[in-house]
Amino acid sequence: MKSVLVVGTGLMGASVGLALKAGGFAGEVIGWDARAEELAEAQRRGAIDRKLAGREAVSETDADVVVLATPVLAILDWMERLAPALKPHQLVTDLGSTKAEIAARAQRLFGRPGRAEFLPGHPMAGKESGGAALAEATLFQNAVWLFAPPAGEPKAGERTAGERKAGEPESVKAWRETVKGFGARVREMDPRQHDEVCAWVSHLPQMLSTAISALLEDQFAADAEGMAAVQAIGGRALREITRLGSSPYSMWRDIALTNTEAIGAALWALEQRLAHVRENLRTPELREQFSRANRFRTSPRS
Repeated sequence: MKSVLVVGTGLMGASVGLALKAGGFAGEVIGWDARAEELAEAQRRGAIDRKLAGREAVSETDADVVVLATPVLAILDWMERLAPALKPHQLVTDLGSTKAEIAARAQRLFGRPGRAEFLPGHPMAGKESGGAALAEATLFQNAVWLFAPPAGEPKAGERTAGERKAGEPESVKAWRETVKGFGARVREMDPRQHDEVCAWVSHLPQMLSTAISALLEDQFAADAEGMAAVQAIGGRALREITRLGSSPYSMWRDIALTNTEAIGAALWALEQRLAHVRENLRTPELREQFSRANRFRTSPRS
């Protein structure tokens, strides 16, 4: 692996560049971003060695690995652009937060004669705010980095999941080892299982934080004294539960659009549980809810 192109040099993409550098990658890290200021900041921080200008330059790249570090809908668009343009020895991977649609498109567009390979990926790392200025070489240390290769019954001309794994190209193996070198813990998941689990452990907490933050804003926005009291009195618990409320809509819009069913199911279950808690504020059942919550954080898991 002599060169890596990072498409999208915000927090995640720039952190990949910095992690590569910190891990001793001796090749060239190239960057592209639709926002000139993010690209310039990534280069200033040393996350990339040089910049590409124009989308056409991305499609014409000869980089060994192309990392798509954009919101999910942009990843899907780049997959369509890159599939007919890249060469068989090249690998495309992504950092998207949902995987079912990406894996399905990868199965259709990549990994066949004359086409580049595609490895769907998702590092479970990040911050509530984005941008290359916040990038860190250590962002992925001790984080789980999920890979979700296409699964299920192949269509005509497509390889089965077993065949893909057995005949995994060197480029794919090399990228897995590179990610381990970031200090990440690699885990494989079926794409649909990935989306279902992430709906509970990542997407639901985000929607809850967004809802609580928006509710507080609506409740106290017109009451300067009340808002001042909230900000003065609210302690660590309030800061933690509203921290994700600062996350950008541009990223979460795409997650909601590509994992609607699973997120909706998780939100419905939360609505039902909140209603149950509300109805039992003065009954012993409230104690049972606290007991279950305590067990989730304290009971050992295999």
